[in-house]
Amino acid sequence: MNIDGKCLCGQIEFKADIDPTTSTICHCTDCQINSGTAFGYVVGAVNNSFKLTKGKLSFYIKTADSGAKRELAFCGSCGTRIYARPADENPGFFGLRVGTILQKRSLHPKRQAWKRSCLDFVELIETEQTFETQPR
Repeated sequence: MNIDGKCLCGQIEFKADIDPTTSTICHCTDCQINSGTAFGYVVGAVNNSFKLTKGKLSFYIKTADSGAKRELAFCGSCGTRIYARPADENPGFFGLRVGTILQKRSLHPKRQAWKRSCLDFVELIETEQTFETQPR
């Protein structure tokens, strides 16, 4: 599915091809802190299809408890989170933040990760798959 998106202030714009079947709610504590809310919601970009069409991204490298490094991209002006991907161009999941996608209403969560960190008031979200930790 081809999508386009932007940040809150409009200084960042992008296009990508996504796989809607990868739409994931992540309940890990890193996503809770980074989003400032109960969970993160991402969808996978396909085959390095993410293309920045306007602006310049800022980055933060997060090291997980496992030692894996993730590159978190955001707008340096308004702080909108755009994506997270493995750092140093390692292979792995490229997760676009669903809230930044203009076609977000056509996406529905398919799975949940890190369910064991889920806050009590969001327990009722139902998806096709649920993982207590990181999905494999």
